[in-house]
Amino acid sequence: MSEFSQLEKEIGYTFKDRSYLRGAMTHSSYSGGKNNGSNERLEFLGDSVLQITVSLYLFTNMNTVPEGGLTKLRASIVCENSLYSFAKRISLGDYILLGKGEEMTGGRDRRSILADAFEALIAAIFLDGGMDEAQKFILKFVPSIEALKSGKVKLGDYKTILQEIIQQNPEERISYQVIEEEGESHQKLFTAEVMLNGQSIGTGSGQSKKEAEQAAAKEAIGLMGYETD
Repeated sequence: MSEFSQLEKEIGYTFKDRSYLRGAMTHSSYSGGKNNGSNERLEFLGDSVLQITVSLYLFTNMNTVPEGGLTKLRASIVCENSLYSFAKRISLGDYILLGKGEEMTGGRDRRSILADAFEALIAAIFLDGGMDEAQKFILKFVPSIEALKSGKVKLGDYKTILQEIIQQNPEERISYQVIEEEGESHQKLFTAEVMLNGQSIGTGSGQSKKEAEQAAAKEAIGLMGYETD
């Protein structure tokens, strides 16, 4: 029996080539930091499959919603917070192959690790079974059209929301930079700053650079007078 047989039951898909699944579950800490031995390349591919699947789903089923609204809805579905919750629903952390350091410091429940592994899993299914199987898997987690239309989906991608606010003034430009890193390599805390035309408009911290940038964008949105929750 495969070490990932239970995971296959959880996701409702049986791999023809389980090397794809093992690759998706291999964190860089387990592979000695080597990209070609970890799930980082699969994560890249999975993100693209996820984006096109969710875009098509929204475009097809919400034909009265304008482009800006579709962008916000997609952002809420594919953001790190959502992917983390999807991964938790299938206990994905139980199956990730981690290095000892990452294992000892709570890596199995680290938001960024689980979100990345979920994207890598999407890519593994895509490579093994094609687009139809990947889309079938993704759509198990996407909120129903009824829930989306009711507005009960929380928007979590503050970077996208901030970008849309700033785009109301085409001459404005925003950028992000990490201004501080604390802690050991396997348990860092990042602090990021979001800049508007070179001036700081928000800062935030998180366990990954993505989390820190999201927190900085959220603060900036709040300081502009917009609701963030």
